[in-house]
Amino acid sequence: MAEEQLVFTLEGGDVTIKLRPDLAPKHVARITELAKEGFYDGLTFHRVIDGFVAQGGCPNGNGMGGSGQHIPAEFSAEKHVRGTMSMARASDPDSASSQFFICLDDVPYLNNQYTVWGEVISGMDHVDALPKGEPPANPGAIIKATVVEA
Repeated sequence: MAEEQLVFTLEGGDVTIKLRPDLAPKHVARITELAKEGFYDGLTFHRVIDGFVAQGGCPNGNGMGGSGQHIPAEFSAEKHVRGTMSMARASDPDSASSQFFICLDDVPYLNNQYTVWGEVISGMDHVDALPKGEPPANPGAIIKATVVEA
């Protein structure tokens, strides 16, 4: 099977994400399923903290919502470095649903506690340009999420 990538079209341009089914097969399967269904289209980045993370994927736009389905944790030794795509969750390690975050910097204290499922391979400047805040006054949005063959 051909390798797939996820592309988030943001206002500033496209962010291309290399998917890592080798690290988190269940997460990659669910995220690509949600993207293909259009779940992420129009959702905002409700939490963007300079030097930390840009978080999105909440249908409510406030960090409290999900897709209605949880994904069991798939922790790995993969490091949370700039450009890492990882899953947000509640205190229960198996509570990830649809929310994700993009590391804006190296965040070593997140290692082995959150599921890494991909990495930004182009367009990180568009992620850096997202409006900051918790939530931002005018949050940046995913105009479209597309799964493409690499």
